[in-house]
Amino acid sequence: MSVCERACRILFLEPFYGGSHREFADGLVANSRHQIHLVTLPARWWKWRMRGAALHFYRQISDPQTYDALLTSDLMSLSDLTALWGKRCPPSAVYFHENQLTYPVAPGERMDYQFGFTDITTCLAADGILFNSESHLSAFFDQLPRFIGKLPEYRPIWVVETIRPKCAVLHPGCRLPANQEPPPVKDPSPPLVIWNHRWEHDKNPAAFFKALGQIQKQGIAFRLAVLGERFNNAPTVFERAEKQFAAQIVQWGYEPDRAAYLAWLRQGVVVVSTALQENFGIAVVEAIASGCLPLLPRRLSYPELLPATLHDTCLYANTADLVNKLSGALSRPQQTVDLRARLRDHVQQFAWSRCIDRYDIYLQRLAGRSGAHPPP
Repeated sequence: MSVCERACRILFLEPFYGGSHREFADGLVANSRHQIHLVTLPARWWKWRMRGAALHFYRQISDPQTYDALLTSDLMSLSDLTALWGKRCPPSAVYFHENQLTYPVAPGERMDYQFGFTDITTCLAADGILFNSESHLSAFFDQLPRFIGKLPEYRPIWVVETIRPKCAVLHPGCRLPANQEPPPVKDPSPPLVIWNHRWEHDKNPAAFFKALGQIQKQGIAFRLAVLGERFNNAPTVFERAEKQFAAQIVQWGYEPDRAAYLAWLRQGVVVVSTALQENFGIAVVEAIASGCLPLLPRRLSYPELLPATLHDTCLYANTADLVNKLSGALSRPQQTVDLRARLRDHVQQFAWSRCIDRYDIYLQRLAGRSGAHPPP
């Protein structure tokens, strides 16, 4: 029996086991027909993970040849690991949740170009490269020639066409609530606004609270649930917002219990994103699947998540447009019931049950060295 006719043994190295990285890894392991051995490091100090995780995994995995294929995420130098393992390294693929060529630099920091070159050498070392959305793939290749152009001389522009044929897009699977009842037709409580993103600068919380402040000034009643995960050095805007919206807040902070988290989403009428960087949007998909109306920037990965016919309804162009759409949704929540139900059905395409076959076929082909590209 060939490797492509049986369940394969896959080594999955996740150097940043938290947030969307953890959600993706756990979902793939739980749903794949392959035998996936997940080895992880905690989700902290991402810069040190990119610099040193390969050295850790090199010693932790004593015999990589026992696996049919290797999968890792982007926050590790795959080129370092493959150099250390040499011929013992199985066929490898990297999944890009984010990349360091386009990721926005935190306030007060300067771009460290070495991380961008780590992404490039990782791509060169990999047999297959996966991006989590079409917009992410496009952004990476839009920036790649510009990034290489920063070298003062001997620019390796050849890497663009070397990397490109190995790339493909597979949206991440999501744990979505199935068979949810439609949102209630009547609810005496003010409509609930959901913000379920990481408490970090790239999610642009200041823009969200600014828009919500204008809704507050208009006298429109609402409740607020801020559910995102908090890491070190959360933006100070959260401290001010907690005081400003004290009368509206019903949940403030990360809810680790999955059932309780989904219960909040089911109460939501609107989920808002103001992100500067979003390469897919698992949190938004979860909220839509729970019955929330999405109000999202008309950029990044968000247009991929929604039917084209609803872009004008759910995607906003600027702050004024967001405030206008948000005030309408909160003033007339019952008018969005059918729309929310339609969107809830639409995002079921991202459930693991709908997309796991594409991942399994990809990994099978990778293990068989027959070309790491997903089926059409």
